[in-house]
Amino acid sequence: MAIARGGKAVYGASIGILMLHARFPRIPGDMGNALTWPFPVRYKVVRGASPDRVVRRRADGLLPDFIAAARELVDDGADGITTNCGFLSLFQPELAAAVGVPVATSSLMQIPLVARMLPPGRRVGVVTISAATLTAEHLTKAGASADTPIAGTDPAGEFTRVILGDEMDLDVERARADVVEAARRLMADHADIGAIVLECTNMVPYAADVRAETGVPVFSIETLVAWFQAGLVPRRFGQDAGGRSAPLGS
Repeated sequence: MAIARGGKAVYGASIGILMLHARFPRIPGDMGNALTWPFPVRYKVVRGASPDRVVRRRADGLLPDFIAAARELVDDGADGITTNCGFLSLFQPELAAAVGVPVATSSLMQIPLVARMLPPGRRVGVVTISAATLTAEHLTKAGASADTPIAGTDPAGEFTRVILGDEMDLDVERARADVVEAARRLMADHADIGAIVLECTNMVPYAADVRAETGVPVFSIETLVAWFQAGLVPRRFGQDAGGRSAPLGS
């Protein structure tokens, strides 16, 4: 006889995503578009956490709000917490200490792992929405080397202007071109780049274009959260079509 155990308010969505307070378009692939994920997720908007405040002003004064929102997600049933801005790596230690479940604040956390996969003489580079404000502290809080090469999208270009300015309309093809151009500059400036990590969670829709342009593997918040989900909810194998456990070796 199977006994179901309770304890959560909501079931079936293990990943809790802390969202910035924004209104710009979130196309499929964007972390904030629920259609991006092949598994259920739950969202919590942190009021007052504008893209500009988080990216350009180090999320000043917002740590208590992020902790409170993360705790609410956990109370409702989230088994792991992530965020929709790579710059929130600044809060990684505090959030991990505060909520009692695993926390992965930023796609930048993949840099050390990806670096270990590369052949000698190759290193990881980062494409970010704001090269001017992505600091060594953001990198080291994510476990990455402070001298990791970075390239940013054009501050006056479509992608950065719409996202950080929280505008209502996005020219998707111009945004795509902005992200691809930043990756092209990264590769041109650093001949030893063997893989790219996209800092910004809004860059995921263009990851395939970056891969095609640069020829190197591209990692993003999508790859991080898919890995995170696989640990929180491992797939169950060894069952027949009726859901019964099959004998080993069958």
